[in-house]
Amino acid sequence: MREHAGLDVRNDSDDPYDTAGLQRLAVFLLAELGMAPDAELSVTLVDEGAMADLHVEWMGEPGPTDVLSFPMDELTVPAPGAPPVSGVLGDVVLCPAVARRQAVVAGHGEVHEMNVLLTHGVLHLLGHDHAEPDEERAMFDLQRRLVADFERSDG
Repeated sequence: MREHAGLDVRNDSDDPYDTAGLQRLAVFLLAELGMAPDAELSVTLVDEGAMADLHVEWMGEPGPTDVLSFPMDELTVPAPGAPPVSGVLGDVVLCPAVARRQAVVAGHGEVHEMNVLLTHGVLHLLGHDHAEPDEERAMFDLQRRLVADFERSDG
C-alpha cells in the first residue's frame, strides 16, 4: 500500500468505529486522484453533537450531518500525464452515527456508507460540486466508480 506522510485519520467520537479501512480508502483516493505522497489530508470522526455544532457554524443549518469538507489549498485533480499534486487538501469530518442511520435507510452496510461519505468529502476538497445537474452527475459517477474500485480491491 502506498504511504501518505500527510494523512491523518482519527476517531474523536465515542463511536468505536475502526478507522483502518478509512485509512486504506484515503490512501487509495489520494493515489487515484493524482495527489503526491506528501499531500496533506485530515479525516476526523466526530459525535453528533460536534457535527451539529460544525453544521450550524459553517453551513448555517441545524442538526448533525453526515460529512463536511473544509478545503485548504484549493487543489484540483491534475490533468492526465501531469505530475502528482502536492499541498494541503484540507479536512473531512464524518459522523458515524448519522452514517449508520443512512446505511440502514439505503439498505447497505455501514462500511460502504462511510466509504461513500469519505469519497464524497475528498471530491469536494478537490473542487467537485453537485449544485448543478451536470456537476452532480459527474461527481456522483466518479464517486461510485472510486468506491466500487476500492471495495473490489480491498475485499
